[in-house]
Amino acid sequence: MAGHSKWANIQHRKGRQDAARSKLFSKLAKEITVAAKMGDPDPEKNPRLRMAVKEAKSLSVSKEVIDRAIKKSQGGDAETYDEIRYEGYGPGGVAVIVEAMTDNRNRTASTVRSTFTKCGGNLGETGSVSFMFERKGQVTYPASVGDEDTIMMAALEAGAEDVESSEDGHAIFCADTDLNEVSSALEAQLGEPDSAKLIWQPQTTTELDLEGMEKLMKLIDTLEDDDDVQRVTANFEVSDEVMAAM
Repeated sequence: MAGHSKWANIQHRKGRQDAARSKLFSKLAKEITVAAKMGDPDPEKNPRLRMAVKEAKSLSVSKEVIDRAIKKSQGGDAETYDEIRYEGYGPGGVAVIVEAMTDNRNRTASTVRSTFTKCGGNLGETGSVSFMFERKGQVTYPASVGDEDTIMMAALEAGAEDVESSEDGHAIFCADTDLNEVSSALEAQLGEPDSAKLIWQPQTTTELDLEGMEKLMKLIDTLEDDDDVQRVTANFEVSDEVMAAM
């Protein structure tokens, strides 16, 4: 999965351009508002909100934006969003999970279906590909925090299940229900993480050549550009051809 991580890092750097940052901040604020509306507006009493705030801070969202998103959830005119998961296959048979928050289910479903079709994929039913993924908590730290053994010991003590370390940093995985506890324990030992969030971890992967990767990236980029889409996950693996071109 090293190639997948490297490609993801490249995509992440691309996403730090001004226009993409503005859209990303809007989606993070929406997650904060929804989390605060569904539970307690105090992050210390609301694990989901705490994770959303932590992710926003790790991506340099200002305190003012975060506070405004929380206050928005308490207003009588706060929007009501439905959380929906779409599943399907992208170019090359890659399994794709799309997580959305929307105030108009019909609009979002129509847009997602159209995007899959235009980009060489097929939208399926709920459950059609999620069996190839496992819901996990993921906490990430920069490589500078410590060596692989140090992070492994800290992860074990915090109750995590697995660690992946590379020159790009450390990714610590745990059960989805343990994310709040594990991230808090790690923070006490290692400091503030780069991110702490729930992910869909692929259990199987599909290898793509350069042409297939370009087509898949077009699908993912188009989906992520939609304001209703929060995140997109795909179970692709980078071929040697793509790695050589990177």
